[in-house]
Amino acid sequence: MSRSYRLFDLLQVLRRHRGTVSGEVLAREAGVSLRTIRRDIATLQAMGADIDGAPGVGYVLRPGFLLPPLSFTEDELQALLAGTRWISRQTDDALALAAQNALAKINAVLPAEMRPALEDDALYIARKKEDPSGLDLARVRAAMREQRKMRIVHRGADGQDVERVIWPIMLGFVQSRRFVAGWCELRQDFRLFRADRIVKADFLDERYPGQRRQLVKEWRAKEDCQHQSPV
Repeated sequence: MSRSYRLFDLLQVLRRHRGTVSGEVLAREAGVSLRTIRRDIATLQAMGADIDGAPGVGYVLRPGFLLPPLSFTEDELQALLAGTRWISRQTDDALALAAQNALAKINAVLPAEMRPALEDDALYIARKKEDPSGLDLARVRAAMREQRKMRIVHRGADGQDVERVIWPIMLGFVQSRRFVAGWCELRQDFRLFRADRIVKADFLDERYPGQRRQLVKEWRAKEDCQHQSPV
């Protein structure tokens, strides 16, 4: 591997770790020695990369630094293609369009010899079944970004409709089903709601407190302790 590619791979490893990462971890993931990592970190810092840290402490890459673009590998392109096709066929129309636009931007800057990889049919992604709920997932995603509450009418397994106010924090796509994860004010707990059982949804102006990402962490921690079934 040329040194330029090694430096690029090291940046990718640093980007994958949101916090401080030790030199030993970087060396293991990059497949080089710790001494090489220290030398490459110094080179990147000299090139202008905002990398904080020191040997024995760890390193963190601050946002804003980009090396000149390098070509994708065929596996990376296939991963991007598969992900885009899955989004296009399994999520809502707005997210599908965004994925297709992103792939078009990638295709526009690829070297000509790499573009056929974006038309490879080696992976099959099934199309989703029609979602009978009619829930506007684009508006749910907007509510999550803006941390706005939703008032829903949810039909339970017993067929009874219950009105709930929820704080939407995450969308789930599992096989042909769609789920909304959120804090339920009625139950004072995290809940998973099947989209096909939400018979009515109003998007409120009222914002919910705290940080959505922190709520996601709390929900996942609870999931690690006990498996939660959707309601």
